[in-house]
Amino acid sequence: MTHGTRSQGPVADGRHTVVVGGGLAGITTALALADAGVRVTLLEGRPRLGGLAFSFQRGDLTVDNGQHVYLRCCTAYRWFLDRIEGAALAPLQDRLDVPVLDVARPEGRRLGRLRRDALPVPLHLGRSLATYPHLSLADRAKVGRAALALKGLDLADPALDAQDFGSWLAAHGQSARAVEALWDLVGVATLNAVAGDSSLGLAAMVFKTGLLSEPGAADIGWAHVPLGELHDRLARKALDSAGVRTEVRTRVTSVAENANGGWSVQVPGETLEADAVVFAVPQREAYDLLPEGALDAPERLLEIGTAPILNVHVVYDRKVLARPFFTALSSPVQWVFDRTEASGLREGQYLALSQSAAQDEIDEPVAVLRERYLPELERLLPLTRGAEVKDFFVTRERTATFAPTPGVGRLRPGARTKASGLYLAGAWTATGWPATMESAVRSGVGAADAVLGALGRPRPRHLFEFEEAA
Repeated sequence: MTHGTRSQGPVADGRHTVVVGGGLAGITTALALADAGVRVTLLEGRPRLGGLAFSFQRGDLTVDNGQHVYLRCCTAYRWFLDRIEGAALAPLQDRLDVPVLDVARPEGRRLGRLRRDALPVPLHLGRSLATYPHLSLADRAKVGRAALALKGLDLADPALDAQDFGSWLAAHGQSARAVEALWDLVGVATLNAVAGDSSLGLAAMVFKTGLLSEPGAADIGWAHVPLGELHDRLARKALDSAGVRTEVRTRVTSVAENANGGWSVQVPGETLEADAVVFAVPQREAYDLLPEGALDAPERLLEIGTAPILNVHVVYDRKVLARPFFTALSSPVQWVFDRTEASGLREGQYLALSQSAAQDEIDEPVAVLRERYLPELERLLPLTRGAEVKDFFVTRERTATFAPTPGVGRLRPGARTKASGLYLAGAWTATGWPATMESAVRSGVGAADAVLGALGRPRPRHLFEFEEAA
């Protein structure tokens, strides 16, 4: 993709925007503004960029804090990967294929697959559902009818936000088994909540966009390198070449409006003057920084709940899993990914278990989690039974995402505030998407668009190509 010319440092009219927060939302905002010729300073309190999608060192291994995936329908995140020249490092499957292992079933009947054919929607999943061994014949027929009912929902209807997805599924004939073996299999991983705790609006958005829009919409992509390689190193390189001043380990202490209508942003040892400020931080941090009167009901930000994700990391002395990932039923294990190559492990195999909606486990001691998950992996993967566990550790994100509870839609603010020149970005803002990398990037584009409108700048053509592709 060509991006035209890049601004190198300050531009002629000296317009300056400060972006607070160096996660995906902040990086996107900064890149989009710099590409339009605005001078940008990006401030991040941590020693790195990438927000909650990052890597760290553990001995010789480079470890991701959690397994992140995206789908072919995530057009904004795909634009972001292109923009930082990282798309080749996080490839998509040629065609959706999810191995689903159910250890409660007899030997030989345990593996099912959710995959698509090269047929139009909804036939693209027809053969897969017809032969899916983890649902009864009656359940399979009812799943098809529920999918068609979902396809008929109007995502613009605010009433959907007030209902929960679990009740809707029950009303559409979905058994507890169908919810476990299909709806929650996808929903828990994308929404970070079970169906009964999810807004029907957000769930319908996920299933309509991912499974019922284009045949390839749900093809899965993930980073084949550490996340820090994409969201920190390559992002920093792109920001540098766009002329963005990026400061890490720099916490903003206050933000105040000036007499001249601009903004003063206070960091230790410096005051930055700006024409516009974008808060691309979690909702509670945004609440703490917001000046009086910037939102009608700022306390609503505190009503947006959070949901945890637990990641369990196991290094074996030998290869125990032949495929890149699988998901499990009748087990506490959710999704398991092979991270061996990406982490730099030279021998053996490194598996990462991604456990969403982990409220009950997020504070469990490592020893308890070890006792729970190693026997489960032995049930699921016979080759682990003779293998030595070389390392076992966990990473915890207690506020990994906003909670997609019924009613959350009315709490999520848009990019604009009532304070002239002050904008919001973050996966938790009103993007229409659940808390995903896609939502974060979309929010950054929305905030940049609002800033450019206020500054009277044309929006860069290439930035909005993904909207037409969507």
